[in-house]
Amino acid sequence: MDLTLPLDYQAIQRILPHRYPFLLVDRVTELEPDKRIVGIKNISHNEHLLSRRPGERPVLPPTILTEAVAQVGAILILSKPENRNRLIFFMGIERVRYRRPVYAGDVVVIEANVLRLRSRMGTLKGAGRVNGEVVLDGTMTFALGSPKERER
Repeated sequence: MDLTLPLDYQAIQRILPHRYPFLLVDRVTELEPDKRIVGIKNISHNEHLLSRRPGERPVLPPTILTEAVAQVGAILILSKPENRNRLIFFMGIERVRYRRPVYAGDVVVIEANVLRLRSRMGTLKGAGRVNGEVVLDGTMTFALGSPKERER
């Protein structure tokens, strides 16, 4: 599999099992195997996941933002050749803080850094930024399932 950066939506689909509307990463701009990754999530005005209340700006629910950070981390782990046919499971989050709402029109730059990496489990520190301002940060734990042939 070619991992020429930036990874676009189609390249991300070859790594993650998620599909529209649950694939929440639009592009990957940086990737250092076993260390860090930077991905982009564009929040469009027609995003079906936005919370819309009369008289208020459409806002992305914090849980969806958390999932986007987890997916960026999953791309880092599943991009390794030995993990390509494995599934990754989101096991837990710690010390996640939501600093401000994310609105339609925002571009979220998501960075995940490896804190601990073992053959079947690991921990990542993730952060989302809009215009350089942190909107979410926290620590996420994952587990890798047994190698399987994934359906395409």
